[in-house]
Amino acid sequence: MTGLMAEPQATAPGRGPSAYILLISIVAALGGLLFGYDTAVIAGAIGFLKTHFRLDPAMQGWVASSALLGCVIGVSFAGLFSDKFGRRRTLLLAGALFFLSAIGTSLPRDVAIFVIFRILGGVGIGIASMASPMYIAEISPAHIRGRMVSLNQFAIVSGILIVYFVNYFIAGLGDAAWQTAYAWRWMFASGLIPSGIFLALLQFVPESPRWLAENGQSDKALVTLAKIDGDEHAQKEMQAIEEAIEFEKQSINAVYAPGMRGLLLLGMALAALQQVTGINVFLYYGTEIFKKAGATVNAALAETVVVGIVNLAFTVIAVYTVDKLGRKPLLIFGSIGMGACLVAIGIAAQSGHVAAWLLLFLLGYIACFAMSVGPVTWVVLSEIFPTKIRGRAMSVATFSLWTANFIVSQTFPMMDSNLSLVHLFHHAFPFYIYAGFCAVMALIVWQCLPETKGRTLEEIEMHWAK
Repeated sequence: MTGLMAEPQATAPGRGPSAYILLISIVAALGGLLFGYDTAVIAGAIGFLKTHFRLDPAMQGWVASSALLGCVIGVSFAGLFSDKFGRRRTLLLAGALFFLSAIGTSLPRDVAIFVIFRILGGVGIGIASMASPMYIAEISPAHIRGRMVSLNQFAIVSGILIVYFVNYFIAGLGDAAWQTAYAWRWMFASGLIPSGIFLALLQFVPESPRWLAENGQSDKALVTLAKIDGDEHAQKEMQAIEEAIEFEKQSINAVYAPGMRGLLLLGMALAALQQVTGINVFLYYGTEIFKKAGATVNAALAETVVVGIVNLAFTVIAVYTVDKLGRKPLLIFGSIGMGACLVAIGIAAQSGHVAAWLLLFLLGYIACFAMSVGPVTWVVLSEIFPTKIRGRAMSVATFSLWTANFIVSQTFPMMDSNLSLVHLFHHAFPFYIYAGFCAVMALIVWQCLPETKGRTLEEIEMHWAK
């Protein structure tokens, strides 16, 4: 690893990333892979947990969503921690929490112990969800920043897809009694492998040059910037960073001026809207939804794998288009496409043909999310805030995201228990609500979000200051 990172080559605008920036971005993005892996492992395990611990609907929702409460806790302090101690140390903390959670959730004797370690893992997820894209944004040259940050979303959906395969494989190792007693334990224990790899590789990545410069370590920052994109890039970037830092010192009150408060509200709105479109109802409860629509356990797990494959494939499209087409077009058209698919599911539900159309429209919805709202929201959140408060501002925005995710995930099993799935689909109410939020997101992006494609973080900061 050290040898691979020793000879970086400059990256001219319009060209792809150097080997150095690509390698350290991939390592940081492993935090996103663990994010996806640890949140989605519940999709294959929840049915077995429900039987093993005899969970009622409210407890089923709590077991599934408890990690999301941990996410809310994690992002509550992750921003302050990252601003004080650095982005790299923050990622190390997330990796350690992932590792401990994998051990604890695989060995519990009662549901209370399981939930405690699930929440602990959620704290790690919350930290990684903020720290990984922020770190990648701060080390990436402007002309490839969108692609590099999108690697984090690619890693998230890769983690989801990998754990879907792992769940499918583990469930096939025994009969129903073995699945209920042991399969879910192996599903959670499997997280030890990616979390161990993440912790090991983090030993080779540098601290964010912007954080170093902000904390009086400009020499170290300059060395890292030179490795990223050559000496000429390093000198220009260092000058821009120092000018931005000086501007912040001269106008510290401007960071908290009404315009900046509006920027924070915009970030919170985008983060929450990414979740209240219902994405995680399908990602977390997809297996149970397919089972209630008539699929066997193995067939439902297989259909969930198909969802994961579509999610990954269309995220690749986002990685290659976000720096070409821009943030706004992808967010607007993706939101519209998601809304259209949700309306189609609602219409199919009202016509009584849910089983026939569910997978088709669901895959369309996942495709639109994966190539737009999923990755691009993280890109925007990682780049719109000033350097001095980026950690704390991203923490607040991500807090909004995980709170929305927790509410959606907690309430779904309770709604499902009060109305049969067929009855719930017949009314189609949730899908129309989610579609409405898609329309709100498209409108907010169109009216409030400037295009940030190709701009340096310092240029974006100056734009908001003006």
